[in-house]
Amino acid sequence: MRKEEFLSAIRGKMIVSCQAVAGEPLYVEEKSAMYLMARAAKQAGTPAIRTSGIRDVIAIKEETGLPVIGLVKIQYEGFESYITPTMKEVDELIAAGSDVVALDCTLRKRGDGKSVAEFIGEIREKYPDSILMADISNYEEGIHAWKCGVDILGTTMSGYTSYTPKTEEPDYELMRRLAEDVDIPVIGEGKIHDPAAAVKALQTGVWAIVVGGAITRPLEIARRFMRAIEDAEKEKGKGEKHENCGA
Repeated sequence: MRKEEFLSAIRGKMIVSCQAVAGEPLYVEEKSAMYLMARAAKQAGTPAIRTSGIRDVIAIKEETGLPVIGLVKIQYEGFESYITPTMKEVDELIAAGSDVVALDCTLRKRGDGKSVAEFIGEIREKYPDSILMADISNYEEGIHAWKCGVDILGTTMSGYTSYTPKTEEPDYELMRRLAEDVDIPVIGEGKIHDPAAAVKALQTGVWAIVVGGAITRPLEIARRFMRAIEDAEKEKGKGEKHENCGA
């Protein structure tokens, strides 16, 4: 899919992230279950899917026919980044038919000694027509990736690096600042847990948003409900204790 066509399709919309990692209930070695999540996302009206792993890129494209933002999560020795960290993963994603390749563009240690700019330059030389999405965690990284020539910025890593604040809410301020200051599309992603947060994220001025865990990770969803109930019970217990003390 051409870049202009893809960007037009997703503008103002919600992309659904369909991912499962080892250890999660929907991660099955024999056959991926993510194509079923992608089927549901398509029926709900999403214009594109974000997914991790070569088999899921292939399965989801076959199932839905939607454009796919593909990535590979892998941890190499010496690398702090783990989202599509080397050319090997880029090669595999392109061969699998990823319409967009997402890669870690945080300014963290790379085991190959290359800078983010050098890595992006190598991808551009080998795949000049590829659409690259930079997953970043803060404003500095976003500006740097933009200047390095990526096509899309994603706030994916905000809160997931050691130097960004750990909050329960999306980083609306990062979305807003980048949307105002760069001339490429910004996709708001990360900790968008409910419809209200999705609407608020789009209101920051970003091009589109990605929602994953709140839709496609049932263990995470169930745990969020359980924590809320447990927290409410604790608050109730505190209140009853104060009442008894005052009696």
